[in-house]
Amino acid sequence: MYQALSELDNIQLFFNTANAELLNIFLAIVMYGVALGIKPHLFKSALDSPKPLAVGLVCQWFVLPVLTFGLVLLFRFQIPSQVALGLILVASCSGGISSNFMVQYGKGNVELSILMTSITTIGTPIFTPLNFALWGGLYVKYFNRLGLASYQPLQVSLGSTVLMVLFVIFLPLVLGWLTNKTAPRFSERLKPVMRYLSIALFLATMLVMLINNFQVFAKYIKYMLLIVFVHNLLAFCIGYLASIMFKLPVKDLRTVTLDNGIRNSGLALTLLNNPKVFPTGAGVVNGGMMFVTALWGVWHLLAGFILAVCLRLLKFDTLDLRRKKRSI
Repeated sequence: MYQALSELDNIQLFFNTANAELLNIFLAIVMYGVALGIKPHLFKSALDSPKPLAVGLVCQWFVLPVLTFGLVLLFRFQIPSQVALGLILVASCSGGISSNFMVQYGKGNVELSILMTSITTIGTPIFTPLNFALWGGLYVKYFNRLGLASYQPLQVSLGSTVLMVLFVIFLPLVLGWLTNKTAPRFSERLKPVMRYLSIALFLATMLVMLINNFQVFAKYIKYMLLIVFVHNLLAFCIGYLASIMFKLPVKDLRTVTLDNGIRNSGLALTLLNNPKVFPTGAGVVNGGMMFVTALWGVWHLLAGFILAVCLRLLKFDTLDLRRKKRSI
């Protein structure tokens, strides 16, 4: 497996800025559908009880990068350096905006999810470069020096991050709130339509990411899918176990679990395709990093949606009711 995946280092995947912009448009539409079902006063409730928010942020900013580093060390003889750096890069990125829809569909705390996504996205210029520099730097300097050619210090633009928050999160939220306020009947009829449209857009997102690199995916997916599956499962488990440890309410547990397992892999791909951030040439192509990041972008949407559907079918009030009875 190591030898086969090493071949990816010399393969350039096709992913351009037009695809990234299209994905952001899709996410903005999905966010508008989410906004139709939220209750603004619950944002205040999430801030008044900050423990779930703090648990979610610590999981995303600190625990996931640390355990990802441990994971790549554990499998350093099975996966090449670029694949390992790709996993560290994904873990260093902010939470994915698509988690907001999945939390809503899985009957979690969508207001908490939006707060976590917004805060981790705004913190991207600090925490993404910091985590990648720390854990990626430790990996290539002390455990696999073959990755030194691909390792680069990151700089994430604060301006582009703010624009993404405004366009993909804040603007759809405002439009959804205005729709609820001015046309409540229309909003109620629109909610189921947006739910199915969101599912269709998720499928379209996966196709956009796959279609231009189908031959490469078909050849190497049997090796890479297991790696991405284990890493994504680790991310979900971190959120779940942390929620259990800190005794979060069931809706918040679902939220922290889903948010931790949905990463902003689009940001990682954008960084990898920016020659000022990850220079190519002189034998450096970064194909292994791009492949694992692109596959992560496809897989986490599928896995997150499956998990949201399973959560939707469960009775999420049961544990809360038991706690209330015990407190009486």
